[in-house]
Amino acid sequence: MAAHVLHRADELSDKVALAVLTLGKAERWSFARLKAAVQGTATGLLQSGLLPGDRVLIRLGNTVDYPIAYLGAIAAGMVPIPSSPQLTAREVDGIIKITKPKLILCGQDIPCPDTTIPVVDADRLREMRDLPPAPFHWGDPNRPAYIVFTSGTSGTPRAVVHAHRAIMARQMMMRDWYDLHEEDRLCHAGAFNWTYTMGTGLMDPWTMGATALIPGPGIDPSQLPLLLKRHDATLIAAAPGVFRKLLGLGTPLSLPKLRHGFSAGEKLSETIRNTWRDRTGTELYEAYGMSECSTFISAAPSRPAPASALGFAQTGRRLAILGPDGPVPIGEEGTIAVHLTDPGLMLEYLGAQDAMAERKQGEWFLTGDQASMAEDGAISFLGRNDDMMNAGGYRVSPMEVEAVLNAHPQIEQAAVTDIEVKQDARLIMAFYTGAAELDPDELKAFTSARLAGYKCPRDFYFIDSLPTGANGKLSRRALRPIYKARHDQA
Repeated sequence: MAAHVLHRADELSDKVALAVLTLGKAERWSFARLKAAVQGTATGLLQSGLLPGDRVLIRLGNTVDYPIAYLGAIAAGMVPIPSSPQLTAREVDGIIKITKPKLILCGQDIPCPDTTIPVVDADRLREMRDLPPAPFHWGDPNRPAYIVFTSGTSGTPRAVVHAHRAIMARQMMMRDWYDLHEEDRLCHAGAFNWTYTMGTGLMDPWTMGATALIPGPGIDPSQLPLLLKRHDATLIAAAPGVFRKLLGLGTPLSLPKLRHGFSAGEKLSETIRNTWRDRTGTELYEAYGMSECSTFISAAPSRPAPASALGFAQTGRRLAILGPDGPVPIGEEGTIAVHLTDPGLMLEYLGAQDAMAERKQGEWFLTGDQASMAEDGAISFLGRNDDMMNAGGYRVSPMEVEAVLNAHPQIEQAAVTDIEVKQDARLIMAFYTGAAELDPDELKAFTSARLAGYKCPRDFYFIDSLPTGANGKLSRRALRPIYKARHDQA
């Protein structure tokens, strides 16, 4: 995988592969420098006593250290486990128990539990870049390449194991989503550790010989228009929330070099799409995917999506809209499914084989999301068939958050859901029962000590009883009318 991503590095040795953007200056990395740093890091990891196949947990901040460590591990044949620096030590301990890494790469002030596993700090990691280059490790394309975590409907984060072949599936995005070329300068407005940034923002541009532009630490969305213009960005990728913030700035969006943008992470609203077009004169092209299979439905300049539709299956993908008995008729609702032979589909849920079996229906993998397909193949998203929440592009299991709240000694029962508090903005809200109403600040402190910030509820509501359906089961969707009624009365 690493060799594929950097296969043009020798040919384009002096070209800028990566620019980390700040208001004062940009930290620039040529393709030659990037490749040398990746292969030097591979050498350092091997010298640390690791072997191909060993797992490496990455606990690093939003710096260039992240992708170099990630690709360096893959280059040496190891299996990196990227993780958000926002995770608490408690959450990281859960990751360690599932994945059993042989080494942890940890930056300063990044939460990490006490462990007997060897830890390499960021300073030592940077020193590895100057070591002689290790040759790229080659092997079966079906062998594990990396592991990412996603929340499942059970509330337990699941370890998603991807194969090296997943990089080939990304080629399908080049034409049917990005329209990405060597001359492009692609700015991804996300953190280095996000898989969306790692794939769309870094690996895909480098594969094509294009330049990746990443905002540096501390850059606010309000500063992005200036950076996009100053650095001649031709493409921009972000979650819908970033585009919403850019449009809400009230400042001109003069981006003369911009061809178009990409959106993923959550559903893009027609309001954002249309306003962006009006303000910039460019289009936003949406894609749908998941941690288990990256993106596989998208719109593109060569094939725009009809109004309100997500887009089309990318060339080479095998998709279906399934009901309990198989594919549903054209125009009817069903579950989006990916064929088990898709090269981008994960190998397994590590340590949770039963969970993988539950997602299979015949020769298909069920995404858990509902859609319909038109006669021309356009796919329209109809929502989730579970209660998974979306917080700024992150999928969050309500059961994971509820498990934390239910551990509070003064809460009898808790339930959470995401609520659209204003157009195109969704926040996680918590509802709970108990003997008495609790101090919201205390509840915020309680949850933030146990969950990453993006998983924490924004507000807490004390209610007499939680809503249930006819079968007596908790109805999270019924929490939204309760929230609305509370605010209508205010």
